[in-house]
Amino acid sequence: MLTMEEAMKQSAMRFAAGEIVKGTIIEVRPKEVLVDIGYKSEGAIPGGEFDDIKTVKVGDVIDVLIEKLEDKEGSVVLSKEKAEFKRNWEKILNICNEGGTVSGRVKSVVKGGLVVNIGVEAFLPASQVDVVPPKNLAIFVGNTYDFKVVKINQDRQNIVLSRRELIEQERNERRGKLLSEMVPGDIRKGTVKNITDFGAFIDLNGLDGLLHITDMSWGRIAHPSELLKVGQELDVVVLEINKEKERVSLGLKQKHANPWDNIETKFQVGQKVMGKVVNLVPYGAFVELEPGVEGLVHVTELSWTKRIAKPSDVLKPDQQVEAVVLGINREEQKISLGIRQLETNPWDRALEKYPPGTKVKGKIRNLTSYGAFIELEEGLDGMIHVSDISWTRKINHPSEVLKKGEDVEVVVLEIDKANQRIAVGMKQLAEDPWSNIDKYYKVGDLVSGKVSKLASFGAFVGLQHDIDGLVHISQVSEERVEKIKNVLKVGQDVTARVIKIDKGERRIGLSIKAANYTAEQLDAERAVLDSLKPGEDLVALQHAFDAAHEAVKDKDKGKDGE
Repeated sequence: MLTMEEAMKQSAMRFAAGEIVKGTIIEVRPKEVLVDIGYKSEGAIPGGEFDDIKTVKVGDVIDVLIEKLEDKEGSVVLSKEKAEFKRNWEKILNICNEGGTVSGRVKSVVKGGLVVNIGVEAFLPASQVDVVPPKNLAIFVGNTYDFKVVKINQDRQNIVLSRRELIEQERNERRGKLLSEMVPGDIRKGTVKNITDFGAFIDLNGLDGLLHITDMSWGRIAHPSELLKVGQELDVVVLEINKEKERVSLGLKQKHANPWDNIETKFQVGQKVMGKVVNLVPYGAFVELEPGVEGLVHVTELSWTKRIAKPSDVLKPDQQVEAVVLGINREEQKISLGIRQLETNPWDRALEKYPPGTKVKGKIRNLTSYGAFIELEEGLDGMIHVSDISWTRKINHPSEVLKKGEDVEVVVLEIDKANQRIAVGMKQLAEDPWSNIDKYYKVGDLVSGKVSKLASFGAFVGLQHDIDGLVHISQVSEERVEKIKNVLKVGQDVTARVIKIDKGERRIGLSIKAANYTAEQLDAERAVLDSLKPGEDLVALQHAFDAAHEAVKDKDKGKDGE
């Protein structure tokens, strides 16, 4: 209730809409508060106009604004907020004009921002709540902050606030102070503000510094998120300061000694080490020996004998492996490692185990256009060149006589340890029949065999001693032969006359048409053949035999004319 003095003062006032009077709280209900202003009826004020209706007590005296003296029920209509707004309006105008700040309590969330009670209701846009606009405005409701009045509309009686400007002003002051005080080498506390692919921005309480990914750890890091989280607090080292651009470079790994500084005392060439595979690339594998120290196992250092296309064929990420230190370069921070050095190099004993002339057996592992590879033992292959398959046959491709997976016997010809090659041969298992060709064949001999191969220029005939003879197309018949396949077939039995033996070219010339020549015809042909130069192409034999044939004909004509 009002005191006697207040009642006398108020009774002298004229009750009218728009006036501010004092009222006494006579009842607190769940959603409204009844107030007596000394008028003929009480007024009800909505509970939402009080900061906390639970703290309102009967007997409290408050300022209220009379909105209506009587409503439909005959009650006076009062407002606590409008009374505060009217009393505070002048004060707010002064603050705005002077560029000052005001304290207020966030009342509620509305579209586009927050409603703040600073004595009157004001609007705080979401973009002005903080330096980074928050995603959840509800967390600010009920809290009290300082604000700057940035705009006021007297006609509409609305006010726009900014909390962001005060924060930025405070940060600018702190940033200037930090830049003036900070020196390289300082250790400062900071909070991870943002994480990118190339590093993280650290808030140093007013100044943002960049912690680059290369300065986070002496070891390998694929992404900064492996070490840091947004909001994480940490101590960082100041590396570089640019006061003009207000940029600061920070480091984390610099708090610890560089592990490469005394690398030679930890690792020596030839030492066996254990490590974890941290990265696989086409040319090798990086192995972490300790945090910040990695060694490279080149793909060529994985095995002595196996041809490994890529390291991922034999190694996996995070695999623990043993290796041997091959080299150390502290300036370039590189360590060369080898895994194959853990085992004896089979090529070191290859010469001792397979000296030239040794006969060995093995399985054909692969065929190529130039030869075949035979596995002598695990990891050791010998190569049979196509020219070392047969003494006598001209083999264009090893598949003509060899099959993949076939077991064969060979002779070791040569070992090239430097290039890790072993040359082996098959024909060397037997004597070269051409070394004794005079014992087997003479010009004029009549021989039999099967056609083994056809070519555009003639046919090859398989003879004894695994030797092929060549029948030129001109030596098949007295009649002109256009195509060899028209008169001869592969596998056909033929009888022919040896007409030429060329040891240098390792060729035997045969003639099917000369098989039935008389002794006189052969003598004439031999004379012509003897005039040919050694190694002259057998194609020239056509002309030789034509000349011999004509000579025999002339001789026969002479006899008839006698």
